[in-house]
Amino acid sequence: MTDAWTWTYEDYEPGRERLVEALCTLGNGRFATRGSSPECAAGPSHYPGTYLAGCYDRRTSVVAGAQVENEDLVNLPDWTRLRYRRLPDDGPPGEWLTPDSGELRHSGVRLDLRGGVLARHLFFRDGHGRGLRVSHLRIVHMGDAALAAQSTTFRAYGWSGAVEVESVLDGAVTNSGVERYRHLEGRHLTGHRTGFAPDGVAWLDCRTTDPGFTIALAVRTVTRPTTTAREAATGTGTVQTYRLPVDRHHSASIEKTLALHASTHAAAEAPRPTARVRAAAAPPFHRLAAAHRTAWRRLWKQGELYVPGAAGRILRLHLFHLLQTLSPHTAALDVGVPARGLHGEAYRGHVFWDELFVLPYLGLHFPETARSLLLYRHRRLPAAREAARLTGASGAMYPWQSASSGREETQELHLNPRSGRWLPDNSRLQRHVGSAVAYNVWRYAEATGDRSFLHSEGAEMLLEIARHWAGAASFDPSLGRYRILGVVCPDEYHDAYPDRDTPGIDDNTYTNATAAWVLARSLDLLDDLPAARRAELRELLSLDDTELARWDDVSRRVHIPFHQGVPSQFEGYGELAELDWKAYRARYGDIRRLDRILEAEGDTVNRYQASKQADTLMLGYLFRPDELSALFTRLGHRLDDDVWRATVTHYLRRTSHGSTLSSLVHGWILARQKGADAWRYCEEALVADVADVQGGTTAEGIHLGAMAGTIDLVERGITGLQAGPDGLRVDPVALRQLPRFAFTLCAGGHRGVRLRVLPGRLAVRVPASSAGPLSVVLPGERRRTVAAGEERWFRL
Repeated sequence: MTDAWTWTYEDYEPGRERLVEALCTLGNGRFATRGSSPECAAGPSHYPGTYLAGCYDRRTSVVAGAQVENEDLVNLPDWTRLRYRRLPDDGPPGEWLTPDSGELRHSGVRLDLRGGVLARHLFFRDGHGRGLRVSHLRIVHMGDAALAAQSTTFRAYGWSGAVEVESVLDGAVTNSGVERYRHLEGRHLTGHRTGFAPDGVAWLDCRTTDPGFTIALAVRTVTRPTTTAREAATGTGTVQTYRLPVDRHHSASIEKTLALHASTHAAAEAPRPTARVRAAAAPPFHRLAAAHRTAWRRLWKQGELYVPGAAGRILRLHLFHLLQTLSPHTAALDVGVPARGLHGEAYRGHVFWDELFVLPYLGLHFPETARSLLLYRHRRLPAAREAARLTGASGAMYPWQSASSGREETQELHLNPRSGRWLPDNSRLQRHVGSAVAYNVWRYAEATGDRSFLHSEGAEMLLEIARHWAGAASFDPSLGRYRILGVVCPDEYHDAYPDRDTPGIDDNTYTNATAAWVLARSLDLLDDLPAARRAELRELLSLDDTELARWDDVSRRVHIPFHQGVPSQFEGYGELAELDWKAYRARYGDIRRLDRILEAEGDTVNRYQASKQADTLMLGYLFRPDELSALFTRLGHRLDDDVWRATVTHYLRRTSHGSTLSSLVHGWILARQKGADAWRYCEEALVADVADVQGGTTAEGIHLGAMAGTIDLVERGITGLQAGPDGLRVDPVALRQLPRFAFTLCAGGHRGVRLRVLPGRLAVRVPASSAGPLSVVLPGERRRTVAAGEERWFRL
C-alpha cells in the first residue's frame, strides 16, 4: 500500500513497466538511473537508462530524405544489469529469470521517498515447487554524487543448491527510449575499453562522438558468502559470473557499487583511474545507504512541504523528483533545467522554458542551485548574441531548445505519430523564451535579495534581452504602435496563418506584453544600479541615451490586439473559425493533441480558435493582478478584474490542455480568483504524471516543470506568497481540498522559516539566529514582524 512516504506498485504489468521505471528513477542532481529491473535489457517493456547531467552528444541522421542534426542527452552504460538462474543439486540449471518469466508468482516495487531507496521484490516458483525470492535495493548516493549502489539478496524455498549470477557492465546501449525518435541516430558511445582490477572491480570507459567527452564507470561486485568470479570482457562491457550457494536456511547476496566519472564536468583527475579508485574504496552497501539516508534527511529538512492526504503524497513524489534532478550538487555544474528531468530521453534531454516553473521553488529553498541554473544561461549569453546576429537582430536571442553549447537545438522536422508524416517544426520561433530567462533573473533576485547577481551576470542578461526586444519591434505608423512579427506563441498550436506560406504569427499578446515588461524592468535596473556599475555596463554594452529612449517608447507602445473585449492571443485570432469541440470530443475522446488529430485529417489547427495550453492566460500566472493591470496601463489598455475574468472564460473554452503545464496554469489562476473549477485543474496537474494522462509520455521522462509547478502552486499560488525586500507578503485563498499545509523556506536572511496555513489562520516561525526580525505583510497591508527564535500566529 502507498503511504505518505512510499510509492508502491503491486504485481508486474509489462505495459506499465516503463512508467514505473520513470517514476522510480533515482538521482542526486549529477546523474540519475531509471528504476528498471536489473534482470532486463532494453525491450518493449523495459528501458534501463543512466543519464549524466549536461552529457550531450551530437549526431546526424537522415530524416525524410534530409540530413538532420540532433544533440541528445546520452544514455550511459547500464551498471545495474544482473542475470541469475537456479543451479539445484537435484536437477539441470534453470532458465535465466526475469519479471517476464513464466515462473514469476509475485512482484512488487517500493520507492522510499524519505530515504531515496528503491526496492524490488520478486518470487519465482518452477514446476517442481522450487521457490526463489529475490530482493533488490538500489540507491544513487545523495551524499557522494559520484556513487550509486545496488544490493540483491537470494533466498531458496524447498530446494538447495546454488544461484548462478552474472554481474554485467553493459556498454552496448543506445538512445532508443522514445519510439518517435526511432529514425534518428541513437549510437552515441564509441571507443569502448574494458578491464578488471583487484577486489572485484570491473571498469569500462568510452567517449561520446561529439564533442568527445570521456566517461568512465567502475563497478565493484562483492558477494556473501565470498566467492571467486569468472571474468570475461566483451567489446563493449564486462561480465563477472558467480556461483552462490543457497538453501532454505541460508540466503546469499551480491552488491554492486558504481563510481561514475566523466570529463564533462571538468574533473581534475582522469576519469578511468579516478572511477577505479573510488569504486574500490567505497564503503559496503549498508554504510553507503546509511550515509545516503542522512543526506536525504538534510535535503527534506531544507525543502520541507507538508500537505495531508492523497494530494500530499503526490506532491512529495513531485518534490522527490525535483530534488533528484536539481539538488545542491547541481550548483557545482554547468547545466540547465532539463524539461523531462534525468528520467528519460523525451525532448532529447533539452532545456526549454520550464525553468520558469522550477526556479520559484528553488529560489525559496535552494537559492544556490537556482543561481547556478541562471549562470548556465549567462555562460550561453555569447551564443544567444550570435543567434541574434545571424538573423540580423541585436541583443541576445535565447534558443527555444538549449543543450550543451547554447545554440538552437530545436529539431527542424517532427513526426506526427498519428499520420506518420514528418512536418516542418517551427517551434524555434518561440522567442518568448528570452523573456522567461529575464523574468527568472528578476524574480530570483527579488526573492533572495541577491543584488550581487542582479547587478553582475543578471544585469548583462536582462539588458541584452531587452535590447533584442527593442530591436525586434518594428514601428507601424498606421497603428502608432510597435509590432513583433513572425513568432510562435506559448500555445504552440499556431505556427502560421492559414493563408500564408511563411511561418509565424504576429503580435502575440503574451510575447509582446512580456517584452514590454522586460524593457521596463531593464530601465528600472539601470536606474537602480550604482553609478559606477551603470557606467561600466553602458560602456560594455554600448548603450546610449538614444537606444534607451527607444526601449522606453517600445515598453509603452508595443501593440496588444483585442477582440470581443478581451486581449487577442495574437493579431487575427478572433477572425479564425470556431472549432466544434463537442464533435471532436465525441469522435476522438482525448483531444489533448488536437493538432495531430487535425493534421491527420488533412486539416490544420492554424484555422481555429483552439489552443494547446495557456497562452494569454500565462500572464495571470506570472503577474499578480496589480502588476498585470499596471503593465497594461503602461501600454494604454485597461485590464481590470472584469476584463481579466472575461479573458479567462474566453480562453478556457478554447484550450485542449495538450501540455501538462496547461492544467497547472489554469488551476493557479482559478484558485487565485476562487473559480469553481479550480480544484479540477489543480488535480489534473497533480496526477498528470502518476496517471500518465498524456498516454505514454511519462514513461519517456517525467514533466519536471509541471511537477515543480504543483509544489509552487501550494507554496506561492494558494498562499499568495511573495518574498521580497520588504519581507514576506502573504494573501492566502481558501481551497477546500487543501485546507491546511506547511512548508519551510529561506526568507529575509533566515534559513528554515516555517509557514503553517490553516483555515483563517497563519503561523510564521523564524529559527533562532543572529539575523534581524522577519517582516510579514498580511492582507490589507497589515505589517507585522517575527523575531528570530519566535513563532507568531495571525488571523487572516
